[in-house]
Amino acid sequence: MDLPPISGGAERTAAITTSAPPVTGADLTQIRAAFGLALHMHQPTVLGDAGGPPAPLISNLQYMLEHPGQGDNHNAPVFLHCYGRVADLVGGLVGRGLQPRLMLDYSGNLLWGLAQMGRTDVLEALRRTTEPPLAHSIEWLGTMWSHAVVPSTPVPDLKLHMLAWRHHFAALFGMPALARVCGFSAPEMHLPIHPDVCFAYVRALRECGYRWLMVQEHTVENADGTPLAQPRLPHRLVARNSEGETESITVLVKTQGSDTKLVGQMQPFGEAKALDRQPFAGRVVPPYALQIGDGENGGVMMNEFPSAYERAFEQLGPGPGPVVAMNGTEYLQAVAALGADERDFPAVQPVSQHRIWRALPAPGPGAADRAIARVRESDPSFNLDRASWTNDRSWVEGYGNVMDPVSRLSASFHERWDQAGDHARDDPSYRLSLLHLLLSQTSCFRYWGQGYWTDVAQEICRRGLLTL
Repeated sequence: MDLPPISGGAERTAAITTSAPPVTGADLTQIRAAFGLALHMHQPTVLGDAGGPPAPLISNLQYMLEHPGQGDNHNAPVFLHCYGRVADLVGGLVGRGLQPRLMLDYSGNLLWGLAQMGRTDVLEALRRTTEPPLAHSIEWLGTMWSHAVVPSTPVPDLKLHMLAWRHHFAALFGMPALARVCGFSAPEMHLPIHPDVCFAYVRALRECGYRWLMVQEHTVENADGTPLAQPRLPHRLVARNSEGETESITVLVKTQGSDTKLVGQMQPFGEAKALDRQPFAGRVVPPYALQIGDGENGGVMMNEFPSAYERAFEQLGPGPGPVVAMNGTEYLQAVAALGADERDFPAVQPVSQHRIWRALPAPGPGAADRAIARVRESDPSFNLDRASWTNDRSWVEGYGNVMDPVSRLSASFHERWDQAGDHARDDPSYRLSLLHLLLSQTSCFRYWGQGYWTDVAQEICRRGLLTL
């Protein structure tokens, strides 16, 4: 099996975690409002058909193409087209002198799957998005390599996912392209509520060179538990652990719901046209209407988005006007040019944390767990697993048959490899174990209920343990 380039030695690891250079920012002094939109693309890794065991690990997209009569697998060719069309879509507008903007979030599973399928045409189209003239218009966002939901991922594995994605992206598109990846898009827009997990998450983001994180509006709160007063302006996520240590990162807030129609029908553009400048950190700043949606899923994204996207930028025209499109890093750098420092941004925390802090009298080892237990004594419904794009789904409850093997695999992996030294990162045995570890934590295996998907997760865990 050809392994994806998801690890490397200490020198390469250091190289891909250096701070990114600035991008060219727009002048916000003449702008009334800005908007941004991101496309999320993902396909999990599944088990393919085989004459005998073991079944190969393949992309779900490949499985769909090979079984067009099952479910909605007939959409696979359209999905494949969607994964590569962004270069032509944005490039056509750039060629006409317009100023399009777009952010891209592709899982490592998907990128590996395209390579496994030999779709060099799609990968070459994506490479074009990282090079002039498109690199100014398109911003790539980092993510967890195999679309793992952060709060239910073992804490020692968080940074492994982040680094694996960065290694993979650099191998495909080069170090200069990786140096421009400043923002992070979390799978399922999930934010950890547990203080110690959130602290580890934000620290890992910072150590991997990320400068900002996209969050869902209802997953964050002010320190007193109240909702955000100005969600369309930058904030600073402050993560504090049981022992009182803090880490922080700038966040840009995705408002509204999770319907891909918001992106497919260019709702952020329409929203921005109704906004005006707002007071912020002693200045007056244009607000930022931000949305993210699946880039291939659903009829609107497959069929309506390209024409709606083109019409929006045709309406904006070639020159700067009162409303402009901006990518996340571009907007933040323009805000900084107005004199606003990250330390000036309003501080927020994961939703419901104010209840934990009220029950935590003093910092110390295990203090957050004891505080959570106190909260649950008075309110058994208190939940740490609902800060994502939707609050009606748990990624843990009812999935013990997946979570237990995942935990065993993670513990065994770290027992085997943590003391091996940086040179082990180039060992194919390490990479094979790492691949199974990351794949086992894919969110899809805990999205569709019991059956096929949980069976795949269990088999990947079984194979992962064998690699150790």
